[in-house]
Amino acid sequence: MSLEQHLAGRTVLVTGAGGLIGSRIVARLRQAGARPVSVCKLDAYPPDVYRRRFGIDPLGPDFIIGDIADPRLMPTVVPGCDYVIHAAALADVAACTRRPLDAIATNIIGTQHVLDAVASSDRVRRMVFVSSASVYGNGRHPHAPREVQSLGPVPAQFTEAGAMCPVSVYGNTKVWGEHQTAAVLGEAGVSYAIVRYFSVYGEPQVIKENSHSWVVAWFAMRAACGLPLHLNGGGHQVRDFVHVDDIATATLHALVAQGAHNETVNVGTGTATTIRQVAELVSARYPGTTLISAPMPPGDPEGGYASVERMRTVLGWQPGITVEEGIARYAAWLAASPDAIPDWLHPTPATPVAR
Repeated sequence: MSLEQHLAGRTVLVTGAGGLIGSRIVARLRQAGARPVSVCKLDAYPPDVYRRRFGIDPLGPDFIIGDIADPRLMPTVVPGCDYVIHAAALADVAACTRRPLDAIATNIIGTQHVLDAVASSDRVRRMVFVSSASVYGNGRHPHAPREVQSLGPVPAQFTEAGAMCPVSVYGNTKVWGEHQTAAVLGEAGVSYAIVRYFSVYGEPQVIKENSHSWVVAWFAMRAACGLPLHLNGGGHQVRDFVHVDDIATATLHALVAQGAHNETVNVGTGTATTIRQVAELVSARYPGTTLISAPMPPGDPEGGYASVERMRTVLGWQPGITVEEGIARYAAWLAASPDAIPDWLHPTPATPVAR
């Protein structure tokens, strides 16, 4: 059956619906004929960003401005839903490191409230818990023997059965969320699926101050302003970049695929890409851009790429947008939307531009 056949006429709750990923999931649900019910705090960006960039109408009848950490919210929303996609999180790695209590409030306490409401429902057919490749860390336990830790230049391939060894507060909260989803919903007999997103990017992603996440957007916006691209740790970290359009479609497949019942699935391309390679792809579109090495920030893993065999088998699907195509799309969108670049990023006369 197609997504449309599964989802047409169904009501689907999407937590975290105000961000890049959540808003794209909502749009994809509408395309499939579902009725999405959106929940979000709308506190991550200036108010105009949500409407202009993400196409969100906060005053719409199916949009609820609320905090999943509020114990009164989920019991009022979940009972009317056929499916739940739990994407709400403090997902910025740097912000989680700076504000661990905020990460706990949203990613742990908020998740528990969602799980409690879903476990009590007699209507929800399945919940998808949105996790992250951050659970893998660098792909090896920090106390493993030295010969195991020294992987050399070969990038790590992360398989769902591999060890979870997070190196950040954000990764820690996602490990907890995965275990708690399995414990609570498994005990309640409610079907669930866990999706581990790899590095999500794509238009209209916009950057935030004091963050090192969303490297494609950061590099493209800095290059468009004539600023140098900073390569943390020399840019040798490996990522698996997945376009947000593919992320949204994969999430809907996890929601309805029969084989996804109580499964954990990587959502990636299976292609290893270094941060330096991204910088080179971006700089090729902005001649004269310079690359500068910078220190590695805390909690930024060396990373790896996804094993996608289970994704292909369980979801019967695979991504269709390459990183080259995705970066080209982002650069074209940015050229058509120069006002998306925040004022604070533009160089001022008092700040000379490195050339």
